[in-house]
Amino acid sequence: MQPDIERLGVHDSVESVFPPSELADSLSDLPVEVAVIGDDEIDSCDAVVTLEHRDAFLELAWIHSIQAGVDRFPFDDLEERGVLLTNSTGIHDRWVGETVASYLLAFARRLHEHVANQQERRWEQPAWDDGFTLPGTTACVVGTGTLGSGVAEVLGSLGVRITGVRRSGDPVEGFAEVYASEDLEDAVADADFVIVTLPLTEATRHLFDADVFGAMADDAYLVNVGRGPVVDEDALIDALEADGLAGAALDVFETEPLPAESPLWEMDEVIVTPHCAAFTEDYYRAIGDLVRENVERFAEGEAATNRVV
Repeated sequence: MQPDIERLGVHDSVESVFPPSELADSLSDLPVEVAVIGDDEIDSCDAVVTLEHRDAFLELAWIHSIQAGVDRFPFDDLEERGVLLTNSTGIHDRWVGETVASYLLAFARRLHEHVANQQERRWEQPAWDDGFTLPGTTACVVGTGTLGSGVAEVLGSLGVRITGVRRSGDPVEGFAEVYASEDLEDAVADADFVIVTLPLTEATRHLFDADVFGAMADDAYLVNVGRGPVVDEDALIDALEADGLAGAALDVFETEPLPAESPLWEMDEVIVTPHCAAFTEDYYRAIGDLVRENVERFAEGEAATNRVV
């Protein structure tokens, strides 16, 4: 059954990514009422576009998540109540790919060191052999879906050899070699960069543990732009402190915001970004396109795109 939508709310939780009014204004020509709402106005809507989950959403017909990851939503409850859940997979691939490329370039050209030195007004050139170039390096992208394929496309254009890990191990366009998930430790063993783009599921929680870090080369870098709990943060810190890894670039964490007491903040070879790898000025426009398409599909009696539940 298609949801019957008369009023669509843009929940104010999206404010941390883009102004909710921008999205609401861009959708003002839809044949449904669109309004920015807070928690006290959820019951006035039939559908909502949101970053966060609220239990009151269980009374609606349709929820659209502005992220691809939907681990915050209670699938069983949504199915029981007959609430449609869609996500925003497919819009972040290039954006996140460029962010990952910036991490790799920072490590290769030591840009993170220079920025840190600037804060101290310190003129300090790197050692002659500290810098390197990306062509000829290998990046193992763990998760070859839309996000991972976008990362592979951007890095491939920089001369990086791309390998991947997926459940089946079947070949994927843009990847020189693909390993099955059960061969993760073999897959990461020879990579200069290991890039996590996985969603959070019971199967992926703490998938990256001490054993996986032990299998990585001690001059390799970890990048996580998937979900924080996919990485066992304590095991990662142990590996970094023991020089078992060269460094890490992390956009997602087990606890967000990253607690002030986390050792990751002060590690010289760790780049911390605040879960913003996909942030661009066009974010709300891309979300608007997905919402618009589904409203049109519902009107035509067609199935929703990007349906999760």
